[in-house]
Amino acid sequence: MGKVYGYVRVSSMEQNEDRQMAALKQAKVAAGNIFMDKQSGKDFHRVNYKKMVSLLKKGDLLYIMSIDRLGRNYAEIQNQWRMLTKETGIDICVLDMPLLDTRNGKDLMGTFIADLVLQILSFVAENERENIRKRQEQGIAAAKKRGIRFGRPVTPIPGNFDEIIKKWENRQITFNEAIKECNMSQATFYRRLREYRNGRET
Repeated sequence: MGKVYGYVRVSSMEQNEDRQMAALKQAKVAAGNIFMDKQSGKDFHRVNYKKMVSLLKKGDLLYIMSIDRLGRNYAEIQNQWRMLTKETGIDICVLDMPLLDTRNGKDLMGTFIADLVLQILSFVAENERENIRKRQEQGIAAAKKRGIRFGRPVTPIPGNFDEIIKKWENRQITFNEAIKECNMSQATFYRRLREYRNGRET
């Protein structure tokens, strides 16, 4: 009998993986054989997923909580499932969907049903990812309409900015003294300087 592994994925560092970890623990997966990524499921370019796949051997068993923890890209989920089960030769058990357990129903009908369920769930997973993206875009657009700004706050230009620039250009003050008087970083100072000079030239 091969080794037993578990895979956990959440989309960001803030999300909690406890529910998935508890399910794998209940399935008796050793802690040292559980691999976790805190990353989007849009593709499979994930460090720990790749590390786990490199260890998998024929006869091993992989547990995942649900198909969307494997990924959220319809075509890629299909490809990975085929690669793992057909090429590598492992079994996969999706804990919240008993029909997706390749240890069972290895006859033609069982394989057909599992493939059909996989296609449906893969589609649902990608569709949900698209819906999440659209909701985020709509939320950002609505927030911008309400005047909410995103990104770093804009550093205000001091009222005597032109005087500071002239003193710096005339070498009356050093560069460090200039940015200190403006209360700006070097990058912001250069950007504001560029804007100032462009405005002066027009």
